[in-house]
Amino acid sequence: MSVSEKPLHIDIPVKLTEVKVVFSVGALAFEGDLPASMFHLQLIENDIADWNAKSQVVAVFHTNAGHVTLHDIAYNADRNIATGNPYKELVADLMKRGVQIELCGATAKAHKWGNSDLLPGIKVNTDAMARTTQLVQEGFVKISE
Repeated sequence: MSVSEKPLHIDIPVKLTEVKVVFSVGALAFEGDLPASMFHLQLIENDIADWNAKSQVVAVFHTNAGHVTLHDIAYNADRNIATGNPYKELVADLMKRGVQIELCGATAKAHKWGNSDLLPGIKVNTDAMARTTQLVQEGFVKISE
């Protein structure tokens, strides 16, 4: 059954010329089967494109969400499954759209992950708390997922 489109009036239209945001993703909450953080990252990237805004978007995965950054073999070993990383295409698409994806170094150390366990292009920071603090002090807005 299809849902018909209902009219929606936007009372508070938002258009920004510059976006500096850091997503702190410590656990995956879901919007259906899609991690909400991925949905929100896609949403802000769509807005940025619509606005033709200058942007810096950083997503820091840590704690119980660090596995999102792993390649298939490492993901399978960490999650004790054989299906591979179901988030790798979402991560690659976000990176292609300009989102900088980072893994918390403390999370990596706790799980005994090395750089060779990560998807291409993933950057490792010292730890999520220090990195988020740094970015907020540089004027980024922090979004906690």
